[in-house]
Amino acid sequence: MSELQDGSVSANPLKVFGYRDFLYLWASTGFMTVANALRILVSLQWLYEATGSATQLGLLGVVQLLQLPVALYGGMLADRINRKMLMVVCQFAAAAMLIVITVLAFTELLKPWHIFVVTGLSGIVAMLGVGARPAMLPRVIPRYLLPHAVTVQVATRQVAMVGVPLIFWQVFERFGASVGFTVAASCAVLSTIAPGLIRASGSPDTASATTRVSEAFKEGFWFIMRHRLLPGLYLLDIGVVIVSFYRELFPVFADQLYGLGAEGTGLLSSADAVGGIIGTFLVFSLNKVGRKGLIVLVSTFVYAIFLIAFGLNTSFALGLVVIAVLGLTDAISMTMRQSVVQLTTPDRLLGRASSAHSFAAMGANHIGHIEVGVMAGLIGAGATMVFGGAASILVVSAIWFCLPGVRKYDQNGLEPQR
Repeated sequence: MSELQDGSVSANPLKVFGYRDFLYLWASTGFMTVANALRILVSLQWLYEATGSATQLGLLGVVQLLQLPVALYGGMLADRINRKMLMVVCQFAAAAMLIVITVLAFTELLKPWHIFVVTGLSGIVAMLGVGARPAMLPRVIPRYLLPHAVTVQVATRQVAMVGVPLIFWQVFERFGASVGFTVAASCAVLSTIAPGLIRASGSPDTASATTRVSEAFKEGFWFIMRHRLLPGLYLLDIGVVIVSFYRELFPVFADQLYGLGAEGTGLLSSADAVGGIIGTFLVFSLNKVGRKGLIVLVSTFVYAIFLIAFGLNTSFALGLVVIAVLGLTDAISMTMRQSVVQLTTPDRLLGRASSAHSFAAMGANHIGHIEVGVMAGLIGAGATMVFGGAASILVVSAIWFCLPGVRKYDQNGLEPQR
């Protein structure tokens, strides 16, 4: 039986690059990742150096949290309007805001409140387009290659996240925030062009396009709530990340744990991304394993153990290794969760299901940003990570015993729900 007939994911992962439209979607993802990551790193480092406050970095998460409800509306949009147009418009708006903040930096008019405003507006734009990109994936790649396509997309983001912190380190220390924002703005412009070159239709399903907004929300909500897997996966993500989100607080950890500045921030970010790359490439082999829910739980448990190790460690060299393992296990869990969403959701609901996944993940990120930032200011960065690791072990245990469907899920025995 062929791969296309039996749904096998044993095909060569590089086969996805033989599809023209996937290449443009992939390129757009890469440029967008670089633009967003560089904007965040430069903003965080500038804000921390300007204010000297870990709490300020935590409060930046409040701004991001307030934008979050827009993600659900964005998922509904991806199922109701042209997905390609939605990507182009959102990326164009993000590029415009990066150009504004670049001008402010060059003219030395940049203030902390500008960082908060641009972060807020950029987040709203990102939320509006959050469902369009994953919802386009089944349009540009055959279904049997979806797990590999998801993994390639995640790997691309991880590879970008290795280079971006190093670029940030060199650019920020040599030239300052203005040049860092310039590079980010240039990548944002490129990410705007690529989606417009995709030939596959971005038009929504006719029924979805004509459904009333309230009915569309209701349909998406009940699909997710009745799904045998998605609620458990979303709860796992929320429960763990809220108490363990560390990435946007690298300036704090570099300072409090190791006495370093931008150099420490850049190297910790790169180590995290290197681990993510290794984890993502491991997923190519794990894609052959049907028990993806079990893999998610095991990788999350290991992640929790290494959170505790990160909090207890005082050696920068060892800290880089621990961060790499955190990135590795997080990448495995994240990629598997995204694959499950793609494999178990019909096209007409994919925008809403994907946005709900993003809502859960980003909501946890933003709340975790606040929680970890505030706790790091109160009890220190190390103790905060130890607490987060212990709490994460409890969350994984709760999902394991209370929602057994997650660990029992077998990809080979579950078709998309209709």
